[in-house]
Amino acid sequence: MEQKRIGEVSDSIDIQNEFISRIEKHQGILHRICFVYAGKRSNQKDLYQEMVLQLWKSYPSFMGRSDFSTWMYRVALNTAITLTRKERYFDRMPQDDFLTFDTEQAMNYSEDLKILYCAISKLNKIEKAIIMMWLDEKCYEEIAETIGISVKHVSVKLVRIKNKLSKIIQRLQ
Repeated sequence: MEQKRIGEVSDSIDIQNEFISRIEKHQGILHRICFVYAGKRSNQKDLYQEMVLQLWKSYPSFMGRSDFSTWMYRVALNTAITLTRKERYFDRMPQDDFLTFDTEQAMNYSEDLKILYCAISKLNKIEKAIIMMWLDEKCYEEIAETIGISVKHVSVKLVRIKNKLSKIIQRLQ
């Protein structure tokens, strides 16, 4: 019986180390989701922690049928979308004010990237998810699987999102 407990502890540590390694490798996904969905730095930290918690809780269900990053996107986006539905979870961001983004963090981005992220923040939750995955070079099939729509619908939505972003960016410049 003692031998089994030692083995279980060892397996648990291996799983934790594997999870941490995967999160660290793909943490950019989480940071981009936080930046676009939460806006303020304090809200981003809260969202990041909540996404990691939900990823950890869901990790036993990861079967490897898709890339880890695709599965991670699905869980993280669902967490972000669910939490942003709760009006009091995040401080409300003024819709027309890019300055609500943390200026210290935004200084690390080029001017064009700042404008792009500002424009993306003005999209609805599903549009944000689709364009972020597309910018991360996810294929249409992965986007469709993550969002829960058809590949054809991804294609149509991307055309519309790009047009919408173009208009928003023109107004911001």
